Amino acid sequence: MKRNRNAKITATVGPVVSNPKNLERLYLDGVDIFRMNFSHGSHEEHAKTYEAIRAIGKRLGVFPTIFADLQGPKFRIGTFEDDKIILQKDDAFRFDLDSTAGDSKRAYLPHPEIFQSAEIGTLLLLDDGKLKFEVISRGKDYVETRVLVGGELSNRKGVAVPNLKLHSSKLTKKDEEDLKFALNLGVDWIVLSMVQ
Repeated sequence: MKRNRNAKITATVGPVVSNPKNLERLYLDGVDIFRMNFSHGSHEEHAKTYEAIRAIGKRLGVFPTIFADLQGPKFRIGTFEDDKIILQKDDAFRFDLDSTAGDSKRAYLPHPEIFQSAEIGTLLLLDDGKLKFEVISRGKDYVETRVLVGGELSNRKGVAVPNLKLHSSKLTKKDEEDLKFALNLGVDWIVLSMVQ
């Protein structure tokens, strides 16, 4: 089955579509590249998915591309006393190294490299950019911020710090283990999602 087009369609493979029947349907419906997201799932699950895709390719006489997407150094906040809070525009909010559950005034951010690199005006984006904060003051173990875009903030949401060079490892220990595993599987490409 030769596809004559300039674009390639990529599908992320997760628990819902990782069985052979669904994978084959995806390929027949036009998917060229299968993405295995190493932020989720076990090595055993990824191995089963990989083998299922290769078996489909062999049966159809094709070679779909498979890539392993490593998690990278993902930053996350801690938890809240009531699991979530609501923040309004212009609220004051503090991120710090205090590991106790957060509340409507503060949250645990276990990443001192953010505090070391942040400056007045640095932006913090949380929950895939849904919430936006601006640093208004800082110390070696905290930043005080003003909410620019508010909303609901719940436990363990991701933190992105655009336009700021952080002094952190490019690959985590988990990434190194996942990389070795993916290379032994024989994936076609390795990608790293969280980069600076």
